[in-house]
Amino acid sequence: MNSGFNPNYGQAKIPALLSINHLVLVISMNSTQQTHPDLPALFRLPLKMVPGQFQYPVIKRALNTLFGEALSEGELDFLQHKTINISIEDAGLSFNIYLKNGCLNTGQAQPAADLHISGKVYAFLLLGTRREDADTLFFRRQLKSEGDTELGLFVKNFLDGLEPQSLPAFRVIDTCMHKALQIADIAPTLVDRLPGSIRGIKQNLQR
Repeated sequence: MNSGFNPNYGQAKIPALLSINHLVLVISMNSTQQTHPDLPALFRLPLKMVPGQFQYPVIKRALNTLFGEALSEGELDFLQHKTINISIEDAGLSFNIYLKNGCLNTGQAQPAADLHISGKVYAFLLLGTRREDADTLFFRRQLKSEGDTELGLFVKNFLDGLEPQSLPAFRVIDTCMHKALQIADIAPTLVDRLPGSIRGIKQNLQR
């Protein structure tokens, strides 16, 4: 007699019952962690849509807010008459930083900058969340520094000496950066598991 019982019924329902957190955990445990994963093109699109002339003022304001105390105490005076290019490679974001009238200014990256610092979003998040220190990231070449060696040393020492807890809105920034790092850890796997039609859009964005 057929009772109508399907032994696979419960198994078929399990994925539907998993919460988002469980899904993320399963993906994380079964994916191979990269030391410096690329920012998926799908996440890169918003940055590409915003012209540099709109990005630079936002970056300038953020930097001056974050490092206002360091600026007032002269801790960034080593930037006098110097220009640093910052390139976040997989985000397609490049800008320069220089000190003028006691404030940090930003603009389009300059080929003749004194120092060029580059890396991927993941490396900058590792630095910002203090999961890795500057020495380790530069040693592993996850962050790269080219140009004025002495200026690069000043920058590294400044970053190493920062006390994040003293920065404005530290808790908000720290929480956001840790969340972003968690997303970065699983983003490549999540994007690869998108349905075929959406994955096709992702591939077109990478071209």
